Amino acid sequence: MKKILLAEDDIDFAHVLKQYLEIHQFQVYWAKDGEEAWQVFQKETFVICIFDVMMPKMDGFTLAEKCINHNPDIPFLFLTARNQSEDKIKGLKLGADDYIIKPFEADELVLRLNNILKRTSKDAFVKSNTNEIQIGNYVFHTYRLELKLGNKVQQLTERDAALITFLFQNKNQLLKRDQILQAVWKTDDYFSGRSMDVYISKLRKYFAEDANISIESVRSIGLEFKVKS
Repeated sequence: MKKILLAEDDIDFAHVLKQYLEIHQFQVYWAKDGEEAWQVFQKETFVICIFDVMMPKMDGFTLAEKCINHNPDIPFLFLTARNQSEDKIKGLKLGADDYIIKPFEADELVLRLNNILKRTSKDAFVKSNTNEIQIGNYVFHTYRLELKLGNKVQQLTERDAALITFLFQNKNQLLKRDQILQAVWKTDDYFSGRSMDVYISKLRKYFAEDANISIESVRSIGLEFKVKS
């Protein structure tokens, strides 16, 4: 059974959603507000979280930030009744794997959950045959999910590692956006595209201390991960 943390203050909706997800082989822990969800999250281990954006005591965005600080690799998605681009962008910047606007079909949620779990599964990502890859002055530890520069260590998420692996395997080549999205996110929809932009920005910061490494964008086409010998 796949354990899910559901944070939703609409009691009737939460009961229906919990029952439907359990029919589809999920084990659902339901919290009626953000504060309760945070307490549960610290005590249990979940494969994915579903957070309503507007909740009493602690909203979904604040809850997600706390959960990410506690476990950077936890996948999560937001539920909201508000169709506002500002909310979507804020959620994606936090690292959300998806964003669903109410009302929605329960079948769609199950499909999205399963897709996210496939993408974030360790077996879904391409792993190098070696534990370490030299990228310029950096050492990329593929299994420990670390990027090292001297004594400085940057802890990576699964998605960070998958993106670095794919870019390095195709270094010094112009890659189309949809190529990267299909390889790492397994989809090329709008939300994944915005998520990719956030991750690329992170990688630029991670590799900023080596002038021989750059991630250059080519407008309307894609980007190139350049590594000079």
